[in-house]
Amino acid sequence: MPQRSEDKMEQATLKPAKELAETYRKRPLPGESAAYTQARTELLQAEIEARRVITRLAEQRQALPQGPLVQKDYRFRDASGKEVGLIDLFGDHDTLITYFWMYGPERERPCPMCTNWLGGVNGNAADVKQRAAFKILGRSPVARQQAFGAERGWRDLDFVQTVGDDYARDHEGLDDEGYEYPIFAVYRRDGDKVCYFLVGEMPSEAADPGQDPRGAVDIAPLWNLLDMTPEGRGTDWYPKLSY
Repeated sequence: MPQRSEDKMEQATLKPAKELAETYRKRPLPGESAAYTQARTELLQAEIEARRVITRLAEQRQALPQGPLVQKDYRFRDASGKEVGLIDLFGDHDTLITYFWMYGPERERPCPMCTNWLGGVNGNAADVKQRAAFKILGRSPVARQQAFGAERGWRDLDFVQTVGDDYARDHEGLDDEGYEYPIFAVYRRDGDKVCYFLVGEMPSEAADPGQDPRGAVDIAPLWNLLDMTPEGRGTDWYPKLSY
């Protein structure tokens, strides 16, 4: 893809990452060795470069052309028990963020990974909802989803039940054998119609060796925090509902 002119202008005005890293690392930690200084300076340079890539990635994402029109009349049931359409989930916003979690009526307990992600998101949900509508979709009745949320201490997540399985099946959240998968989707309102803006697409076939499929940037707080540790996120550990 040709580089956009604004990207070239930005690169011309930014200081080199190496220069920034070396300037900052003139203030080393007390007692650090020369080897640590060099390695940390090189790492800081790489972190600055990665941050700039992430910024360009966000700009590329935000510059997507209008996505396809949502043509099917997907139905949902909100916390009041009222059946609504997708456009009704926007409220006063023009953008709707949704996460379909793995907590169908046949599951005794929800998916631990979905639960972990929602736990982290709950802490920011009130802020997110100042900028966009944010709904958690599930195949279980809203009251059942809310009960589990209350158990976890979630206060700011708005749960919605999908009516029927068309939404889950059409977006690969439910297969023919009844297995569920998470769906992250962002929508934009266009008058009285709804268009897709972004649907998370990171198939297992796209995963690098030794890694689970994950998007860029990984939006799970757990994994980002563990990536800051010497041991990293590991390859054989996953969160549980209880310990």
